Amino acid sequence: MFTNKNIFRWISIAISFIIVALILWNTYQFSQKFKEEERKKMEIWSLAYNDILQNVDDLNANVTTFSVDILNNNTTTPMILVNSNGEYDLRNINNVKSTDSSKIKSLINQFKEENTPIEVTSKYLNQTIYYGNAPLINKMKYYPLALLLIIFLFGAVIYFFYRSTKNAVQNKLWAGMAKETAHQIGTPLSSLVGWVELLKTEDIDKSTITEINKDIDRLQTITDRFSKIGSVPKLERKNIVIETEETFRYLESRSSKLVTFSFEAPEREIYANINSQLFSWTIENMVKNAIDAMKGKGNLKISIAPLEDFVKIKIEDTGKGIPKSEFKKIFEPGHTTKKRGWGLGLSLAKRIIEDYHNGKIKVLNSEIDKGTTMQISLKTVV
Repeated sequence: MFTNKNIFRWISIAISFIIVALILWNTYQFSQKFKEEERKKMEIWSLAYNDILQNVDDLNANVTTFSVDILNNNTTTPMILVNSNGEYDLRNINNVKSTDSSKIKSLINQFKEENTPIEVTSKYLNQTIYYGNAPLINKMKYYPLALLLIIFLFGAVIYFFYRSTKNAVQNKLWAGMAKETAHQIGTPLSSLVGWVELLKTEDIDKSTITEINKDIDRLQTITDRFSKIGSVPKLERKNIVIETEETFRYLESRSSKLVTFSFEAPEREIYANINSQLFSWTIENMVKNAIDAMKGKGNLKISIAPLEDFVKIKIEDTGKGIPKSEFKKIFEPGHTTKKRGWGLGLSLAKRIIEDYHNGKIKVLNSEIDKGTTMQISLKTVV
């Protein structure tokens, strides 16, 4: 099915190009035909003009009267008549004076490039008619550009419609999967709580039960996270330093000892409107991505710095780095460099920060084989 869709897409693109090419070709042919008709009209005009010159002594002749009508009917084609004495006669040209020889010569050169001049020979005076393209022909030059612009805009509308529809379907699918996951985790989680209560009655080290309770609480947090995907989460005024450090310390205690963790933050409290579960999920995803980039060995640092009305949270690692061309791609759904993975971690992090918290998340800088720094920006509150 996927192959058939690709074939259909390429066939559609090819047909579109062929249609555009045919339209442009026909437009060109039409303009050339129009120029030929304009040429014939000008030749008739030159014959009428020559007829008047030949019969200048007999202006009452019927043929001359007819020629005058022909001359007067041509009110669109710009032309310059130059006689053998070098005198100019401008017709249908309003923005140039007959005394401005430099502009007239420039127009003559332009007209010569557009159309071949017509020679008029009479017994009194020889004339050369230089004529340019009629306004309609000039407008037709821009018709293909306007057509291409319309096609481009139409294609852009279709593309963005398709993309938004696709994103909406994906978001709906992920939201459904997330809620179903939360529902599935809920059943064994309830059983685990019951087993822990049973273990408390046995002679078991309390520290073991405490650690099990921590993991159960963690599972409950994960369930809450998944249940909030696809719905508008409730934001509360929280201390960013405490919220970040709690997640950081939890991950530190359960990660490889080959990873050196460090945390830097101001001693004062920094508040922002966040959803604790989703914010913690974001930090967790970014820390785990950093650990994966370092292949479980290296230095990982989180630093928090207030800046005017915002707080910046940086996650730095000494991993393999990210090419600059992929700074934005890594946040796209399905984009992953791991052999096993869905490529949803950073995509969800971006959605949580930007869609739910009105913040920003980006790759601040990265160097291949040296490491990467990611940054989250959130607006602070008093």
